[in-house]
Amino acid sequence: MPPTDIPAARLFSQHLTKKKNTTIKDLVSYMGAMQAQNPNMIKWALGVRLPEITEKTVDEAINRGDIIRTHLLRPTWHMVAADDLRWILRLTAPHIKTSLRSRLKQLGLTEDILKKSRRIMEKVLENGKHLTRPELVAELRKGGIPTEDNRSSHLLIRAELDEIICSGALRGKQPTYALLDERVPATVTPNREESLAELATRYFTSHCPAGLPDFIWWSGLPVKDARRAVEMIRPDFNIEKTGTEEYLFPDNFSFKNITGESVHILPAYDEFLISYKNRTASLPPKHHHKAVSNNGIFHPVITLNGKVIGTWKRAVKKDTVSIETRYLDHKGKEPTSQTAKAFTRFSRFLGKELEGEF
Repeated sequence: MPPTDIPAARLFSQHLTKKKNTTIKDLVSYMGAMQAQNPNMIKWALGVRLPEITEKTVDEAINRGDIIRTHLLRPTWHMVAADDLRWILRLTAPHIKTSLRSRLKQLGLTEDILKKSRRIMEKVLENGKHLTRPELVAELRKGGIPTEDNRSSHLLIRAELDEIICSGALRGKQPTYALLDERVPATVTPNREESLAELATRYFTSHCPAGLPDFIWWSGLPVKDARRAVEMIRPDFNIEKTGTEEYLFPDNFSFKNITGESVHILPAYDEFLISYKNRTASLPPKHHHKAVSNNGIFHPVITLNGKVIGTWKRAVKKDTVSIETRYLDHKGKEPTSQTAKAFTRFSRFLGKELEGEF
């Protein structure tokens, strides 16, 4: 497998060039989980992969509870299909809790305080009530729970990991919290070994070609568990070595499907970049700082055949969305007509008129 095939193959496996008639819920399930740091940008991460949907369609899926935004894996915000939330959470929550233990101790958040905060959340959210973060934090303070100095974030994350809360229906554009048991009814989940194999299968199918270090980074699993997961799925995957890297992809994956020129405008924190430890196939080291800040902020990017060629910003107003682009090299060399077409699609996704030069 030539290194030059990797970006285009990832576009295909991540359904950026392989367009498939599927539901939002099925797409998220296929991907395993999708980083959702920015609640608006994750909507476009779905829209760019499903040409027929709009932001309104995504909002409806969120409001129905088809997809859930919560903390798991590394951990950070992720979007997962409701049917997958519990088994992924139960697989990854134990080591996340261990990693957070010292910080909770520094903040003075004892087990007694955590239990009390959970009881308050259960009471104020029961019977289908959904509260915004400020509203929920206010209820915690009212109950005598310390929330200053970032304590509220840790209390909420811990409640997510303990399967107490998750994302609720949107209130306008505002995310809310709801009780997990009311949002996602309890079901039988696979055992740990089955879950390890399933998570690895989802990742290496939807993100291929990828290697073990990529999976360790994406999943947040301890190295021993990640290695075990890969060992279990090896019979159904091919392995190719490129340089010093070993890449996995499904037996039925064909590189014949990855040809053709394509331009994509991808949101901040999109899986296409963030889900790999080694991103040099799509983002040369000399340009890394232009797409990813020193403190780990991933900017929205423009790609040509899976290679990052620029970044973009949007300003959303009542009826319009204005776009500002910045190219890594000279703009005159870029496929401006395809880029304009991609931004037009983005504006239609939002239901806005498009402004700007691309």
